[in-house]
Amino acid sequence: MRTIARSVAASTVMAVVMLAGAALPALAKSGPPSKTQAVTTGNDISWPQCGKSYPSGQAFGLVGVNGGLANDPNTCFASELAWAWSSSGKSAPGAQPKASLVVNTADPGQVTPTVGDWPVNNTDPNGATATDPYGTCSGADDAACAWQYGWNRAIQDMLWLVGTPPSAGSTSPAAYPWWLDVETGNTWETGSIGLAHNVADLQGMVAAFTNTSERTPSGALLGGVITVGVYSTSSQWGQIIGTGASLGSLGGLPDWIPGARSASSAQANCSLTGFTGHVSITQWFGRPYDGDYACP
Repeated sequence: MRTIARSVAASTVMAVVMLAGAALPALAKSGPPSKTQAVTTGNDISWPQCGKSYPSGQAFGLVGVNGGLANDPNTCFASELAWAWSSSGKSAPGAQPKASLVVNTADPGQVTPTVGDWPVNNTDPNGATATDPYGTCSGADDAACAWQYGWNRAIQDMLWLVGTPPSAGSTSPAAYPWWLDVETGNTWETGSIGLAHNVADLQGMVAAFTNTSERTPSGALLGGVITVGVYSTSSQWGQIIGTGASLGSLGGLPDWIPGARSASSAQANCSLTGFTGHVSITQWFGRPYDGDYACP
C-alpha cells in the first residue's frame, strides 16, 4: 500500500529522508475483477481513505495500521478493519485470508535532534523488557537501539490492534498476516553502518511480531504471528538494506510487490523474483483503489 511520507515532527531536522519513487498509491482499482479473478483479487486501504467510501466485492482486504508514519495510528483503523473482515474470504489455492495488516517502518537513528520515541533502554511500550540480540540499548545510534526501535514499533502496532473495538474483527495479532511497508519515503539511515542498523530495525519488528512470550496486562498475547511479509520494490529494498546484506530473520519472508497497471499484469508479476522470498501478492494501480492479486 503506497504511503505518503510525512516529517518526523515539525521541529525535527531529519538526518536523511529518501523520497520514494515507487511508494504505495492512494489506493486505486481499475475496475471490478472478472469472475475468474474474483477469488484471488482484493484491495488495500489505509489512512488516505479516511472519510471516503471503501471498495466492495473484494476477496481479501489489507489494512494499514499507521497514519503515514511508523509511530502514529490510522484514525480510521477500526472501520477499515471491519471492511476487511467483510471480504469473501479465502476460497482457492493462493487466495489470501479475509484480513491482513500493514505497518509503516522506519529507522530514524541518524535524526538530529533525536526523535522523541527513540529508545533509551530495552523497555517497550507494553512495559516489558525485550531480549535484544544486539545488546543493551542506552539511547545511542547503534544496532542495539535500532533493533529495539523496530521491536517497539511492532509492539505499539499490536497494542493499537488489541485496543480496536471487537466488532471490527479479531483483536488477536496472531489472527492476521502482518506486512512491513518498507519504502524510501520514510526515514532511514545511510552509509554501510546505517544500512546495517536498518536491517537490525526490521529484524526487531519481525522478532516482536513472532514472539510468544509477551502479553498485555489483560492477558492478550502480543505476538504469535505466523506470517510476516514485506511490501517493497527491489530498488527501494536495496537502498534501505543494501546489497549482500546478511538478512537473518528477514531472509525468506514473503514479498508483496507493486508496480503493475492492470490485474493481468499483476498476475504476470507473480513470476518475478522476490527480494526476500517468494512473491505472495502483487499490486496494480487503478482508480480509486489499488487492486491486489494473490499469487499461487
